[in-house]
Amino acid sequence: MTDSILIAGIDEAGRGPLAGPVVAAAVILDPTRPIAGLADSKTLSATRREQLAVEIRANALAWALGRAEAAEIDQINILQATLLAMERAVSNLGITPDSALVDGNRCPALPCPCQAIIKGDATEPAISAASILAKTARDAELRQLHERYPQYGFARHKGYPTAVHREALRRYGPCPEHRRSFAPVAAARQATVIEE
Repeated sequence: MTDSILIAGIDEAGRGPLAGPVVAAAVILDPTRPIAGLADSKTLSATRREQLAVEIRANALAWALGRAEAAEIDQINILQATLLAMERAVSNLGITPDSALVDGNRCPALPCPCQAIIKGDATEPAISAASILAKTARDAELRQLHERYPQYGFARHKGYPTAVHREALRRYGPCPEHRRSFAPVAAARQATVIEE
């Protein structure tokens, strides 16, 4: 492939949490401005992710985020919401890529050819870059959500179903940002209704 072909890497953050949006990122890297240290966001420290996110935003030819809210996840399920967030990220790029590489085993509906790569966030730099932007953006959002709902501890667990989060759900019931279609949230909601 020549340098003139625009390849978008796409990945998401937030499929597994019980609260908050699923956030996707699409990144078209500039082959003339390589970024050292790109890797699967989950293998990097939070500090390193933040440093790389700044570099990616500064050096990529294009980057964009897309999202699906908790209510959309409840309506269409997490897989469809993830694909929708990815479609939104690509449509927000401002440049239509010639092709796309997506982390995972499913491609969203895109205006260009798309290839799904399992564990692509560890092997394809553009997908690694997307995984870093998606994770840092979502983590920042969950820290803001913590300001609104401190009782759940979102700043620590980012909405994932940790013991602390499950206990908070049991004690306080779900907040508006919880995904009601997820079993632990549905169970907590049911328990709260029974106690009332």
